[in-house]
Amino acid sequence: MTTITMELPSTVFSALHADPQEFSRQMRIAAAVKWYEMGRISQNKGAEIAGLSRAEFIDELCAAHVSPLQITAEQLQAELNDAD
Repeated sequence: MTTITMELPSTVFSALHADPQEFSRQMRIAAAVKWYEMGRISQNKGAEIAGLSRAEFIDELCAAHVSPLQITAEQLQAELNDAD
């Protein structure tokens, strides 16, 4: 596992009412959710980055109002057309 060190003002922890360890956990989840929303990573990779199971990651996506499905309406229609 790789360790990344970041320097942050101590005020950021109080803004989220979190100690550094909890802040780090929240940051990993937030980054994974955003990257998933952007289509840059899969659910499995998002869960790995966030340090969660896939089911827990899906719960986090729902809590952030991010669809757990990475498919557009056009892609879905094409899939349905191919199924006929």
